[in-house]
Amino acid sequence: MKHSKVVIALDPGKVRVGVAVSDELGVLAHPRPHLDATDRKALLAAIADLAREEKASRILVGLPLDMKGTAGPAVKKALSFAQAVADATGLDVELADERLTTVEAGHRMREVGEVRRDRIDSASAAVVLQAWLDRTVKNRSK
Repeated sequence: MKHSKVVIALDPGKVRVGVAVSDELGVLAHPRPHLDATDRKALLAAIADLAREEKASRILVGLPLDMKGTAGPAVKKALSFAQAVADATGLDVELADERLTTVEAGHRMREVGEVRRDRIDSASAAVVLQAWLDRTVKNRSK
């Protein structure tokens, strides 16, 4: 059986969790509709369902480091969320630096004339995922 290269990225927030999914080749990130974060149990079930449907091999969770690259108070919540996702899905969960991804996502959305608050979280997750995919593909070709 061929090993799946599908990776899911999550950009956790208090109200919404942005979602992006890679293509089957593990090369391109695609934003998906965000998930409601207000009910943690339902959120984790939705993430587990998505991981099964997509046959994901791993999940990335955005790590909210401060601008100096150090861990602020939000990092503890991200670590807890990442562990809960790992427990719910049985997949490897990796933390990925998300500094400035919301800013970059906003710029990209403005370029195409599509700035919508309800889509920024998933656009941010796609930025995180694409950066991770680019590094992974680059490392594979070495």
